[in-house]
Amino acid sequence: MRILLVEDNYDLSDVLTNVFRKEKYEVLCAYDGEEGLMYALENIYDIIILDVMMPKMNGFEVLKKIREAKLSVPVIMLTALSEEKDKIKGLDGGADDYLPKPFSTPELLARVRALTRRKGELLENNELKFMDVSLNYSSRTLNYKDKSIGLSVKEFNIMDYLLSNPTAIAEKEKLISRVWGLDNDFESNNLEAFMSFLRKKLDYLKAPFYINSKRGVGYQLVPREVQ
Repeated sequence: MRILLVEDNYDLSDVLTNVFRKEKYEVLCAYDGEEGLMYALENIYDIIILDVMMPKMNGFEVLKKIREAKLSVPVIMLTALSEEKDKIKGLDGGADDYLPKPFSTPELLARVRALTRRKGELLENNELKFMDVSLNYSSRTLNYKDKSIGLSVKEFNIMDYLLSNPTAIAEKEKLISRVWGLDNDFESNNLEAFMSFLRKKLDYLKAPFYINSKRGVGYQLVPREVQ
């Protein structure tokens, strides 16, 4: 799981980063609102932990921009502002949870686990669908009508990313970061091999869309009737 931690207190950021990494989470840190928003809009994170009082752009403003961009990533807000009106402002603005400072790290970890579980439960029958093609999270299969085919771990993660943003172009760099991790030496040229495998599996299913290559940019799901 990948966490974006946006917190301008370097000491607290270091502590939380160490806690998350002990739990085997990948963490990227940002130290002001503008930097945090830039990373958030990459849309490669499973959860965002967002401080409120920050330089350049406060957490409420960052959250507003995230939701205006139609990103559904879960957001936990951290703040020393503990008045009820501040909590309401954060939750009404699109935050999924609100944790006043000071807080215990076990409680934060529990809230992270709860939100990431909830994200999976929101999927009908534990599936993600686009144009009647479903990606099953339990069986790690791709399904269409009466046909089903298994996916490798990386194939599954690629399809998860593509189907989560079915009308958008998935940029190569972001896709690689999402599937292979933030720190990787995976060559972007090798990504085409995985796409070739997935195209063959979509052909087998007779899926109503295909994976189109956008030269020099990335990939996009395109209905077959527009070929």
